Amino acid sequence: MQSFFKRRLPKPTARAVVLAGVGGALAIAVLLALGDALNIALVIAPFGASCVLLFAVPAAPLSQPANVVGGHFVAGLAGLIVLWLLPGFWWSPALAVGLAISAMALVRVTHPPAGANPIVIFLLEPGWVFLLVPVLSGTICLVAFAMLYHRLTATVYPNVEE
Repeated sequence: MQSFFKRRLPKPTARAVVLAGVGGALAIAVLLALGDALNIALVIAPFGASCVLLFAVPAAPLSQPANVVGGHFVAGLAGLIVLWLLPGFWWSPALAVGLAISAMALVRVTHPPAGANPIVIFLLEPGWVFLLVPVLSGTICLVAFAMLYHRLTATVYPNVEE
């Protein structure tokens, strides 16, 4: 039972801890400010969880740009399709989450925070434009900010493998 609760991540430096928190806070602040200036919503709740991956574990496969943007897009698309085909059923959001997980795995863009997109979609019942704003535009801005932030803080991101 003791190994069940063993922490698997290496102990972070104080610098990494501070940079992760500041990066996440700044990323969401930038999206909120940009959205406010443009009078559009660029933030959804799952982006907070994306910031955990982008700023606390930027080298992780699930934190890479293709996974962040692609995962949110695929999951958003799955949510909107199920909402369009099967609105009003109590089990439809669950089906949409399952479809989103399978679709992300199939196209190899798994990003765990994106699994919440269908739930947000069923709560808000938005139109198809939601896939472009905030999902696609928000994730592109989020990844662009993460790339800039990590460059300024001398952290490797994205993790480009040869």
